[in-house]
Amino acid sequence: MTRIDLTGLEVRPAQVWGGVRLVPLVRAEPVEGLRLHREVYGGGGSVDLGDRTTYTSYIPHGFVADWSGDERESAAYGTRLGDDSAGGAVPDAVPVRRHHRLAKRRHTNGRAEKRLRFLPLHLALEGYLALHFGGPSVVWDEWSQQAVRRGLSPRAEAAYAGWSVPGMAEALRIFEIHPGQCGLMLYVSDSLAAAFVVPHPEDYRALHPTLVEDLYGELIHQYAYYGAPVPEFAARIRDESGPVRTLADLRAAARAQERSWAEAHDGLMARDLLETSYAFERVYRMDSYDLYRFLPPFRRSGEEQHIGELIADRKGRTLYLKTFRLSEGQIRRGHLLRRLADADWHLGRTAEALGTTYAELVRRIETAGLGALLDAHVVARRLREDREG
Repeated sequence: MTRIDLTGLEVRPAQVWGGVRLVPLVRAEPVEGLRLHREVYGGGGSVDLGDRTTYTSYIPHGFVADWSGDERESAAYGTRLGDDSAGGAVPDAVPVRRHHRLAKRRHTNGRAEKRLRFLPLHLALEGYLALHFGGPSVVWDEWSQQAVRRGLSPRAEAAYAGWSVPGMAEALRIFEIHPGQCGLMLYVSDSLAAAFVVPHPEDYRALHPTLVEDLYGELIHQYAYYGAPVPEFAARIRDESGPVRTLADLRAAARAQERSWAEAHDGLMARDLLETSYAFERVYRMDSYDLYRFLPPFRRSGEEQHIGELIADRKGRTLYLKTFRLSEGQIRRGHLLRRLADADWHLGRTAEALGTTYAELVRRIETAGLGALLDAHVVARRLREDREG
């Protein structure tokens, strides 16, 4: 499994609000046997990863994957974040909820249920933050004592909640949900911000409001803030394709326009997401379903690159999907860490593999925000070479 397979999902014409474009994804038949529910938390969250490390972030909710076939439990819908213990008053501080593991099987009376609680999107973000988290595997003298002893700890990345991205909350509020809709692709200034897929239309109706609480990258926030409105989808039916004299002719022409839109979307707008080869890591096996998180190749090619998580069946079809668009800085950090690890963290060999100089590689590491890993004499050598150059 190296690519995202959206077999069974069909694209419907986009809806536009300002600079935000929402592209519905519809299933002809809902997936039977797997449902998603929502758990509402207090906001801040701290997750014990089980290896003496902790992941801390804004975690407004969790998802519960249920493959028991029992549909009596439903998603929490319309729940407001906050603490009602004070009679509805806003709390003075948001409590930090502690979680054990990013994905954990539910148990009742010591017996495992067919339900898995996981923290959507944070599963993928933690996978990115854990990329070569241990730091240098070989203690070359170029690396600082902090790098040798603590690796990349602490490591942090910034993101924006959906309600702080200009125009997104309004677009999601007025969005018309299609019959059979099980997902959407969300664009800002016609740049893909996120993809979201669930197995069943009822799950989507309940979980659609969670999109405004999700995290979005710095690049998306900039596009929303500075970008102009995007053109709306418009279908033009002309006689060149054949005369339109009956309702059946009109219906056929309209469906041809929908197919044309879907082909243009998959071939242009969503190409980078769907054609990229990802590195998948299985997080949990749920009988006939698997929960994965994935990382892109971190190519410095100017293409969109996404991290994310998905649930797939045994045929590799995507039943659940949530993605996060990386910024150029995040791609650059991932690219450097990969190349350093490939060269056993030797700066000279890494510079040679990248086709650059030692001083330029040191400058790239500093620009990427990883300068604290370098020993002081390495930075001094780079400054000296800059002056001499």
